[in-house]
Amino acid sequence: ISCYLSRSANTQFSVRRSARDITNMSQQAANGLPCRGKVLNLDNMNPNVRRVEYAVRGAIVQRALQIDKELKEGVKKPFTEVIKANIGDAHAMGQKPITFLRQVLALCAYPDLLDDNKFPDDSKQRARRILEACGGHSIGAYSSSQGIECIRQDVARYIEKRDDGISSDPDNIYLATGASDAIVTMLKLLVCGKGRDRTGVMISIPQYPLYSAALADLAAVQINYYLDEDKCWSLDIAELKRAVTAARQHCNPRVICIINPGNPTGQVQSRQCIEDVIRFAKEEHLFLMADEVYQDNVYAEGCKFHSFKRVLFEMGPEYSTTVEMASFHSTSKCYMGECGFRGGYMEVINMDPEVKAQLTKLVSVRLCPPVPGQALLDLVVNPPQPDEPSYDKFMKERTAVLAALAEKAGLTEQIFNTVPGITCNPVQGAMYTFPRITLPQKAIDKAKAEGQVPDMFYCMKLLEEEGICLVPGSGFGQREGTFHFRMTILPPTEKLKFVLQKISDFHIRFTQEFS
Repeated sequence: ISCYLSRSANTQFSVRRSARDITNMSQQAANGLPCRGKVLNLDNMNPNVRRVEYAVRGAIVQRALQIDKELKEGVKKPFTEVIKANIGDAHAMGQKPITFLRQVLALCAYPDLLDDNKFPDDSKQRARRILEACGGHSIGAYSSSQGIECIRQDVARYIEKRDDGISSDPDNIYLATGASDAIVTMLKLLVCGKGRDRTGVMISIPQYPLYSAALADLAAVQINYYLDEDKCWSLDIAELKRAVTAARQHCNPRVICIINPGNPTGQVQSRQCIEDVIRFAKEEHLFLMADEVYQDNVYAEGCKFHSFKRVLFEMGPEYSTTVEMASFHSTSKCYMGECGFRGGYMEVINMDPEVKAQLTKLVSVRLCPPVPGQALLDLVVNPPQPDEPSYDKFMKERTAVLAALAEKAGLTEQIFNTVPGITCNPVQGAMYTFPRITLPQKAIDKAKAEGQVPDMFYCMKLLEEEGICLVPGSGFGQREGTFHFRMTILPPTEKLKFVLQKISDFHIRFTQEFS
């Protein structure tokens, strides 16, 4: 979101606030009461909160919601619905829930259904096991702050299976309110110092705005390293070294964050790249945060997901006993798409035991993650097995979801690359495309005259004319002089084709209008 929009919004809010305060004070004076303004106002609130920006649900999304409301009220538009392709919300885009997951959750939520013969035996067994681990045999009870023990055990076994037998300790697993909650919690532990000793956190550009928002809230120093768009958004160690060397002049770099597969750029890191990042983290004495929530979403031929933990341990004791790391996973992405349940976990590696005790204390302040989300996570890490009745249907549904995403990833790249002025890298993984758009100079000048970043101007115009909501690349960060947008590939195939065609036609029309 452009700085202008933020300043404009703050200015307008300040004017409205001042008017209200004057009205309140006038009323108080008329009643013989002391004249006082609001205890909390824009000038004395936490300044870090004011610096937070989150483009995925920013100004353009607010306008999309307004248009939605206008359509319902009968206002005529050149379209009949707003297609919100701005966020990776699979079920909102029409993806059907996985049957087994919802069956077990239904049984957990309403245990009387355990007597219903419509539910397969393995779903009932899973539900009983989860309920037995809950206080009062109810998912409405609090759990331990770190998460239900048997679920953490299942997560550890899942990690061991994924990583070909590398050991995982349930005591190093922390269940969370989605991966986002765990990421922010780790950053809270890591940020300290003042002035040039203030913690610096390395994040990729383009980046997922959770990171920049959390760093602004914590008053940490954001250290940008740029992904190489010309090489399919690859990560270059020379760029990491450039970024950390420059940052040491004004802060204390302590953390490097990696998103693999990438959001918003959809790249999948090679094993060699992951090894290079781990060596870099060791050499520069950095804590490594590995955001791996899209680990099942790999589509491109020749690409494979490699967990940072597995690579770390396969590099030997020099690295596996020294590099401090936290990795993150979620129930919101992959084939599940269960965003609303807010389930997730993190695993910490090589953490100082005294710090780990502080981490446990910190998560206890929030009492516990949502227990229904924990239950869902258990089903993700402990799915039906080949000898169980739900296995065939589960695998059929899982495979269908991932196959459809792979098809849509290829379709998106193919169609966008036929449009003059749009360049789209292969969507190797995750759920998004981040194409580069060439904008005429007249459009850039008009955007600046209106106080908007050019790609925000472009996306807002697309929303108003076609009813398609995208997120401008400026909300994720991009190299100076380049423009992009992020779009999810989640809509059903036929609707996605419609969206891609509408964007293609709009881009050609936009280019002609401002040429």
